[in-house]
Amino acid sequence: MTSQLSTGPGPSAPASVPQLRSITIKRPAMSEHGLLDYATRDDSLMWSRRGEGVIGFGQVARFEATGSGRFAAAREWWTQVTDNAGVEDPLEVPGTGLIAFGAFAFSFSSTYASRLIVPRIVVGRNDECSWITYTVNDPQAELSIAAAEAELAELLEDYSAEHELGSGVDRLVPGQITEAEYMESVRQGVARINAGDVTKLVLARDAVADLAAPIAVAQVLRQLALRYADCWTYSVDGLIGATPEMLVRVRGDIAEARVLAGTLDRATAPAGDTDYAQRMLVKDEKQRHEHQLAIDSLTEQLGPLASGMDAPAEPFVLQLPNVWHLASDVKASLARREDGSVPSVLDLAEVFHPTAAVCGTPTQDAGRILRELEGIDRGPYAGPVGWIDTRGNGEFGIALRGGVIESPTSIRLYAGCGIVAASNPEEELAESWAKMRPMREALGI
Repeated sequence: MTSQLSTGPGPSAPASVPQLRSITIKRPAMSEHGLLDYATRDDSLMWSRRGEGVIGFGQVARFEATGSGRFAAAREWWTQVTDNAGVEDPLEVPGTGLIAFGAFAFSFSSTYASRLIVPRIVVGRNDECSWITYTVNDPQAELSIAAAEAELAELLEDYSAEHELGSGVDRLVPGQITEAEYMESVRQGVARINAGDVTKLVLARDAVADLAAPIAVAQVLRQLALRYADCWTYSVDGLIGATPEMLVRVRGDIAEARVLAGTLDRATAPAGDTDYAQRMLVKDEKQRHEHQLAIDSLTEQLGPLASGMDAPAEPFVLQLPNVWHLASDVKASLARREDGSVPSVLDLAEVFHPTAAVCGTPTQDAGRILRELEGIDRGPYAGPVGWIDTRGNGEFGIALRGGVIESPTSIRLYAGCGIVAASNPEEELAESWAKMRPMREALGI
């Protein structure tokens, strides 16, 4: 495992333990658009759903790590940062005070550097209030609400340009593997399942969008947030998307997760067939089997950490503009450790990752087979993305329905499909294109 630590530009404390000062102030109620009013800059950090969440601007501290110890190294760094920070937070609700945005590689073997980023300014909103958090790494810098609001106003005035969608010669080109190679990996995956090596595999593929004009990131994020209101729109250092799947949310001693497994492309639905999703998902043996494997995997991992758990016996159909999913919301009361603390959101993100929904069952065996068959480095695709505060609260989703910006005019899109014994390669390829549709639409291609 390798790591890199940085406090960002400007005067700062020693790199290993940034000396940060932070102040949080309650703000007036936002407009009906909520945080979308602040999604105006391509370089902002974002985690938002239905106008609530957090948006970050600038950077005062940064951590990077690769390898199998990336989660442990990130936790250690964040503990050091919070222990040495001066935090003034009269609100003390999840997301206020000092926070870090994070994105983690799917695999320990990935070349992608997992990262935590502490923004200089955070604007947040929940169902009760709005706030601004201002953080500095310069001991001489003014730490006041006036300085925070003045800097925020200047940032918002310097907004990023929008583009006319679909106005250029944009194209999608094969990624690390071709469509034919993906279908062959599905065939091999089915063979490994039939041989009894695993019960389920989730095989991913990528495609690269080459655009005629620079990517208007803020515009893409607003498009995703408006079209996919039931998803969590995210942006962390070039990783952008709108995920329907919550890996884990922690609020005090309560942990929640949303599990998705089982997908149906809405574009193939017969017109006027109102029972189509129920019939093809809820009543379909293959889809229910795939979903149950994901639920069993999560509850097995969560069980030793919980003093009580609510895992519904029946899934529901989550309706998104591009697909339907079988979904289940799991909620648990976290058991307290000997010192009285409960696991943080980053603790649980490491325990739960990778889930059966994005890796397979059993996950360890599935992960090994994926490295043999998939032929791609997923980078942060299907890894945890979200945020954590100093009290261990936070939200980490699974980085799905998104992509990684690789140059001003190029973004790599990813999608994965659950493979079981009854899977058909052509159908899985079609499903992967359906899952790329949110990003393709937001990009205008």
